[in-house]
Amino acid sequence: MTRLLAVADSDSYLKWAAGLLDSAPPDWVTDLAVVRTPIAPSPAQIAAAVSGTRAPGLPPVLPARQVRRAAERFRPDAVLLACTGPVVDALAAETLAGLRPRPVLVSGLPGISVPATEKAWLLRGGCDLFVVHSGREVAEFSGIGARLGGGGAVALARLPYLDLGARDPEGVRDRVVFATQAKVPRRREERERILLALAELGRARPDLDVVVKLRARADERQTHNERHHYERLWAELAGQGRVERDLVRFAAGPMHEHLSRAAGFVTVSSTAALEAIAAGVPLLVLSDFGVSAEMINLVFEGSGCLGTLDDLAKAGFRTPDGEWCAANYFHDPSATDWTGRVEELLAAARAGTLEPARSTLDGPEHAAARRRARLRLEVPPKVLRYGYRAKRRMRRYLKAL
Repeated sequence: MTRLLAVADSDSYLKWAAGLLDSAPPDWVTDLAVVRTPIAPSPAQIAAAVSGTRAPGLPPVLPARQVRRAAERFRPDAVLLACTGPVVDALAAETLAGLRPRPVLVSGLPGISVPATEKAWLLRGGCDLFVVHSGREVAEFSGIGARLGGGGAVALARLPYLDLGARDPEGVRDRVVFATQAKVPRRREERERILLALAELGRARPDLDVVVKLRARADERQTHNERHHYERLWAELAGQGRVERDLVRFAAGPMHEHLSRAAGFVTVSSTAALEAIAAGVPLLVLSDFGVSAEMINLVFEGSGCLGTLDDLAKAGFRTPDGEWCAANYFHDPSATDWTGRVEELLAAARAGTLEPARSTLDGPEHAAARRRARLRLEVPPKVLRYGYRAKRRMRRYLKAL
């Protein structure tokens, strides 16, 4: 019997962790917790993240020291560090260091990871297994690992939330869902263009319920900071008389529930595009702002899903190319090997032949970055925010002098 503890630090990583635990063998004993950091999800975000999974309830949000104590009580054979890179590094190197017997450490990325980046690999170099979700990602990260060293093996899993929820083939299809992405597009005017196109669609098609699906409300945190929040921008556009306020509505909640009624889906870059494909929803991945690594949509080249804001305004949604799907995230289930890789590592650990992964970030030149990550884990978020504000004020004061 394998005991697996998962620790998440944000809404997207929690959703991934809960789904990945669902795909574990039925005889595995699993547990799930959220480590307290400034980007820890709200209760509503936690509920949405675990919706549709077998999670017995809402996982607790614990300070780092309590995560350590929870691990000591649970005595896991393996720990899934489903966290942002610096937090994974700090948990593996310090918070969970010294557990006996040492558990196998597993990490990974919760969505689209093309192109693979050296930073993602290096920050998870203290883990024995790195889980990704397409053959292309396995090849790219394996190449980075061979070149840079550190870390362990690379394993393949199916994105766990592609199979959440049931879509009634006879159900109502009256919704267009726009999935936001916190990082892109960056500029305010680009986001306004998207909202104006959604408004044009709502005006032309009153039969459609046009919904902006938010990852976080304006007062909630998420994995990445969002400078120009869509809901605030919409209120400003409506206040200026540029749009009619009721043409578009804003909603949170589980993506699979929105897709169950969707006639179309649109995004600039979001793993939710893959959820739409899995649910059989026609979609658009907007190319108006570029198709590149910076826009996090490079993987959709050749998918047949790229389109423009003009297509959106006309409800011109697309069906993805089958060959692209097979090569990207919709691989044959027999190729999935992450649980088998965990079992192999556990067998080696029990036999005393497992050489634990060693991070390349253990040197003194990386000590300051690791201390900053530890602060995010150990200092209460409110205190940390006060400290950041005081630091910014002092810098402004010294600059004025």
